[in-house]
Amino acid sequence: MTDDQTPSRFSKPQGNTEAEKAQDQVRSQAGVAPVAGGGGTLFTEPILVVNQKAKIIELTNEYKVYDQAGLQIGSVCQVGQSKVKKVARALLSIDQFLTHRYEIRDAGGNAVLTLTRPAKLMKSKFSIDRPDGTNVGMVTQDNVFGKIHFSLEAGGQKVGAINAENWRAWNFNVQDANGAEIARISKTWEGLAKTMFTTADNYVLQIHAPLADPLCSLVVAAALCVDTALKQDNRGLG
Repeated sequence: MTDDQTPSRFSKPQGNTEAEKAQDQVRSQAGVAPVAGGGGTLFTEPILVVNQKAKIIELTNEYKVYDQAGLQIGSVCQVGQSKVKKVARALLSIDQFLTHRYEIRDAGGNAVLTLTRPAKLMKSKFSIDRPDGTNVGMVTQDNVFGKIHFSLEAGGQKVGAINAENWRAWNFNVQDANGAEIARISKTWEGLAKTMFTTADNYVLQIHAPLADPLCSLVVAAALCVDTALKQDNRGLG
C-alpha cells in the first residue's frame, strides 16, 4: 500500500456470525491467505483478529481476539478504573492525561499479560508485564509527526520496531532488531455506522513465523498498543 492510498476494501465485515466476520476481515479486508498451523493460543496462532467492542461513549475499552477461523481465543479488558475516572472520561477528552491499564486474557479468561500506559503529553509508552508483575518489555512511541514509529524494548535493549506505512497509520510492519519484517498489523474497516458513531477499531495481526519471548509477547500486544496510542486519544465528547 502506498503512502497516499486508503484501504481498498471499504465494506464492513461480511457474515452473520462473529466467526464469519472475523474470517472476512482476514481474507477480504486484510488480504491474508489462510496459514497452516497454529496452536490455538494467543502466542501460537499465526493470525490474530483484534476487534474493539463498539460503544457510543467509550468508558471501558474491551476487545475480542479471534484466530483466522473466527474462533475467539482471547480478550482484552481495561481494568482498575474508578467511578470518578469513568465520569471524567465521559465528560472530558482527557484520556491522554490518564494512566490506562489493560489485561490480555486467554480463552478461559485468565490474564496472560498486563499492559500499562502512563499519562502522556505527546508520545505514548507502554509497559508489558506478566500477571505476577515480571516485566516483559516496553513499547515506546518514537515520534509524533509523519509516519509513526514505535520501539520494542526488553531488558533495556531494542529488540524490534513497529512502523506505520502511511501517515494515516492504517497499516504497520513489525521488524526485529535486524530490520527484518516479522509481522504486519492491518486496520480493517468496521463499517460506516461504527466508524462515525462509535469508538470501535479492528485490526488483523499476521505473524510470519513463530517468535520467541520476549519478542513474541511484545508483538502480540502490539496491535492493542497501536490502537490505544493513535486512535483512542483522538476521540471523545470534549
